[in-house]
Amino acid sequence: MYVPFTELPPSARLWIYQASRPFTATEVQALQPVLQQFATSWTSHGRTLAASAAIFHQQFLVIGLDEAVADASGCSIDASVRFVQELEQQVGIQLLEKSKLAFVLQDQIQLLDRRELKQAIASGVLLPTTPYFDNTIGTQAQLQAGWPVPAAATWLTRYF
Repeated sequence: MYVPFTELPPSARLWIYQASRPFTATEVQALQPVLQQFATSWTSHGRTLAASAAIFHQQFLVIGLDEAVADASGCSIDASVRFVQELEQQVGIQLLEKSKLAFVLQDQIQLLDRRELKQAIASGVLLPTTPYFDNTIGTQAQLQAGWPVPAAATWLTRYF
């Protein structure tokens, strides 16, 4: 059952998939019914899931699940990954590749390869206050509390 993101409870579980490039406005518009259909039909062992799926900041696919209604099983999580793989092929975008980190630099989302992180910090490109999209957050409450957040307020703090 589709639930708008704004109606998911703070405890809702999230999966965040970062795109290798921004989605175009046309792609976002075309994906809206596809995302809603996925959330509507997503099940776990025959149980209807209260779920949502949306594109955030034109860069991230976020899937949310109210586990108080029904929790995800291994099979349902596998089904969601297959859905993401289908989107990758349909749109021509990578969503499952994890080697890049997303920061807001000069008012734009920029992706930085993990291997470049230390050099970017040493050269002053990245500061402790640089907004970072921490895709390891796992709940709606964390998303609502702030996303992006200053890099030093995340697991990246050890680099500063």
